Amino acid sequence: MDRTTQRLLKEDRVHGDSMFPLAAYWIELPAGTHVLDTHWHEEAEFFMLLEGEILFQVDTEYFPLKAGEAVFIESGDIHAAYVLNEDTPCKFCALVFLPDLLASAQYDTIQQNTILPLQEKRQSFPRHLTPAVKWQHELLGHLERMMDAYAAQSPGFEAFIKGTLLIMLSLIAPEDRFVNRSQLDDADTTKINRLKKIILYIQDNYQEPIRTRDLSDLIPMSEGQFCRFFKEMTRKTPVDYINSYRIRQAADLLQQSNRKISDIAFEVGFDNVSYFIKVFRRAMKCSPSEFRKGSR
Repeated sequence: MDRTTQRLLKEDRVHGDSMFPLAAYWIELPAGTHVLDTHWHEEAEFFMLLEGEILFQVDTEYFPLKAGEAVFIESGDIHAAYVLNEDTPCKFCALVFLPDLLASAQYDTIQQNTILPLQEKRQSFPRHLTPAVKWQHELLGHLERMMDAYAAQSPGFEAFIKGTLLIMLSLIAPEDRFVNRSQLDDADTTKINRLKKIILYIQDNYQEPIRTRDLSDLIPMSEGQFCRFFKEMTRKTPVDYINSYRIRQAADLLQQSNRKISDIAFEVGFDNVSYFIKVFRRAMKCSPSEFRKGSR
């Protein structure tokens, strides 16, 4: 797993810049490697699977994703991806952008009928895009061309990408194509907000000891109820999720510095170096020292 993968999962990452808030990431993972832990960000995202087969989660919805298909993720949506076939590698591209990128300089017909409905989630892309549907196949073609343009970074690529996003919005204008997500089921909203609160706490406190009781008290729930809820929402136990998050931070530190592995282990919240190495090897399919050497 390379450095881009680690940074992609950081919620505070800036995608692009204030002048062009969009970025694309190409990730290749060896067979059997976990794809994406549960996370979210303020930007919207197109996730296109280029190789492999995975199970994708958006909020409380799960669906299989095959090579050549894509997912549209709204701003603030919790999402994750899991391996379906342990024997095949996984390759994907994520195009992450702020919907504000598309806003008109003045309030016009496009802003009123196309951009504002997207920003308010009243008129959005289908969650799962597949080439089996003719007009979705056209959307996927535009998505591939945007990714190629971003990779090439030729003069004017920003205009091409913004223009292509607007063309894609024109393709979902018919009523039987766009999706209205402006209102969620109250029960799902409660679950999502609870999970976000837990994940934010883990991100803010991963360097310190975190007990299951600390997390369950945030919601609040009994520890037993909380563990069942967390496993239902993330497919991981709280301990496994915390360890996974800590390993991602450790991987980043291993690539950024020559600091001792034991110091990095303690900094990301592990109090036992042997246990850190064991967890790291299970997650990354190599030891911390091998990962550091390989990443360079």
